[in-house]
Amino acid sequence: MNATLVTVAPTGAETLKADVPQLPTTLEELVETAQRCEQAGAALIHVHIRDAEHRPTLDPARLRETVVALRESTDLVIQLSTGGSVHDPLAARLQVLDADPDSCSLTCGTVNFGDEVFSNPYPFMSELYVQAQERGVVPEFELFDLGHVAALRRLIDAHGLPFGGKVHVDFVTGVPGGMPGTVPALVAGVAMLPPEVTSWSATGIGRSHLPIAAAALALGGHLRVGMEDNLMLARRVPVQHNAELVSRAAQLAEVMQRPVMSTGEARAMLAVPTRG
Repeated sequence: MNATLVTVAPTGAETLKADVPQLPTTLEELVETAQRCEQAGAALIHVHIRDAEHRPTLDPARLRETVVALRESTDLVIQLSTGGSVHDPLAARLQVLDADPDSCSLTCGTVNFGDEVFSNPYPFMSELYVQAQERGVVPEFELFDLGHVAALRRLIDAHGLPFGGKVHVDFVTGVPGGMPGTVPALVAGVAMLPPEVTSWSATGIGRSHLPIAAAALALGGHLRVGMEDNLMLARRVPVQHNAELVSRAAQLAEVMQRPVMSTGEARAMLAVPTRG
C-alpha cells in the first residue's frame, strides 16, 4: 500500500502536566486534540488517560468514557494502551479491553525503561493476545527490542493470527534500555519480522523522531508521532499541540509520494471493525 498510516500518541504516561501544560490530559483536551489531529492527517489515536490530578490511570470508567467520547467526536481508529504506566499491575492492564476499543497495544516483552522496568512476562502477553482475539479487538504489537520480534513469532505460533487476520507492529525506538533510535537498528528489526506481518510503523523517541520517520517511509513503513514520544518540534522549539507533529508527518509522507491514508483506509488495512 502506497498510503501512509499516521498514528498520533498524544499523551503517554511519563510527562508531567506541571512540566508541559500543553499536554492533553483531560477528556476535553484529548477530544480536541483528536479532532485537530484527524484534520491534520492522523487516522489512529494511541490513548493513555489521566485522572483528575493529571496522573496516569487505568480507571475502567474513565477508559470507557474516553472511548465513547472519541468515537462520537471523530472517525479515528481508537487504540487503548495496555501498557499504562510502568507501575500498573498486570490485571488492571488486561481490563483495558473492557472499554471496547477498536485496537489495543500489546508489547512483546519486558524492557528496561530508563531507570525502571516495563514488565511484560510471556504469560501476560499470551493472555492479552487471546482475550483480544475473543473480544474482537485488533492488537498492535509494540516492539521495543529485537528480542520482541522473536516473541511475536512465538505468540503467532501459539495462538494463530490475531482478530481480523492482519498483523500490525510498531517499532518503538530510542527508549533508554531498548533498541536505539537509529536507521541500522530499524532496518535490522524490519528484516527480522515474521512473514505474517502485514504492516508496520515506527516511533522515534526524542531526537530520533525525524530520522526514524524518514527511514520508515523509505522502507515502506508507517508513522507514529505525538507528545508521548517527542516534546520538541525543533531545537529549542517545544511542541505546542500534537497537530503540529501530525502535520509534519503528513508533509513528509507527501514528499515521499506516500500521502496519508483516510480513517476508512486505515480500518481496512488493519481489519478493524466499525463500532458505535
